[in-house]
Amino acid sequence: MRLLTLVIAIFFSLSVTAAEIPPKDAADFTLKSLTGENLRLREQIGDVILLNFWASWCGPCREEMPELEKLQQKYQALGFKVMGVNVETSPEKAQVFLKNMKLSFPIVLDSEQTVSKTYQVEAMPTTYLIDRQGKLRFLHKGYEKGTAEEYETQIKKLIRE
Repeated sequence: MRLLTLVIAIFFSLSVTAAEIPPKDAADFTLKSLTGENLRLREQIGDVILLNFWASWCGPCREEMPELEKLQQKYQALGFKVMGVNVETSPEKAQVFLKNMKLSFPIVLDSEQTVSKTYQVEAMPTTYLIDRQGKLRFLHKGYEKGTAEEYETQIKKLIRE
């Protein structure tokens, strides 16, 4: 059964979809960060948020992480934040992967996958863009070259609203 789950996860991580979605409230959650503090999504509302679900075993996730950092650096002064949600059962894998990365955005741990289930994460990575009012606005499943440019266009749109 675990092998089937892994095969399905790999299949979904190979397909890429992106869509503007009908606005709806982003489900609130509180998760512990890699630094040990609790972070609550609702406390970030007021900024545009890129919520990225990822795993260290996911090749596209590894490729995407530096792009997310560039977006964080470029737009944070305009009210934009990235929040990474690691979905692995063991935080050690995330720590090893991130050891040599210089990220300024928080990584929270969803080791029981409760938040991932709430957000219906089926592909790795899965990324939501949330507007300043806390509404889900864009959904991306998967990552490939060019996706960061789509993020940037959508971030600019949400910042201007």
